[in-house]
Amino acid sequence: MTIMSKVLTGTKTTRMELLRLKNRMRLAERGHILLKEKRDSLIMEFFNSIAEIKEARQAVEDALSEAFSSLTQAKMIMGPARVIEFAYASKVQTDISIATRSMMGVRVPVLSVEQHVPELPYSLPDSSARLDTMSIKFREALKSLVRLAEIESTVKRLALEIERTKRRVSALETVVIPRLDATARFVKLALEEREREDFIRLKIIRDRMDAE
Repeated sequence: MTIMSKVLTGTKTTRMELLRLKNRMRLAERGHILLKEKRDSLIMEFFNSIAEIKEARQAVEDALSEAFSSLTQAKMIMGPARVIEFAYASKVQTDISIATRSMMGVRVPVLSVEQHVPELPYSLPDSSARLDTMSIKFREALKSLVRLAEIESTVKRLALEIERTKRRVSALETVVIPRLDATARFVKLALEEREREDFIRLKIIRDRMDAE
């Protein structure tokens, strides 16, 4: 691509224009540096979150395994019908709140779960401690699932922002900065050419005046 093809349209060959182009170049180069730093930091946060996903998924698997194991044991001791009866009688309420926080300028979710457990819907003599254990294990599993959802959503948002930042860095590197540079050089060459022409004209005038 030639210099002329990179020159911004509507560019004036004036010193003010050259100064404006140089200022734009400095801003673009500074923005390029900042965006590269942001991209690198986002990538680091992304991989940290990926590592957290692996741990969170394992925590979910462990919590669910323990919860269903407790359910199986409760059914064996109390009988499936009795467990189902207690489950229907349960009045547990679960509230999930969603907030956000900033991570390198990216709004990521912060999820929290709150469970309201009323009085036991059964009398202790006709129940099993396994039922209490089962209830606790499933509440723990729910918290693990909410935590996993939070991290996975964070990873998706970071991935999108990384891609956007990469495109902006690439645009500055391959389009904006090269075009500003080419345009500034074009204006500088035009000004230098004009100065040479003015010098030659003045010289001719002086020579004529001296000849007269």
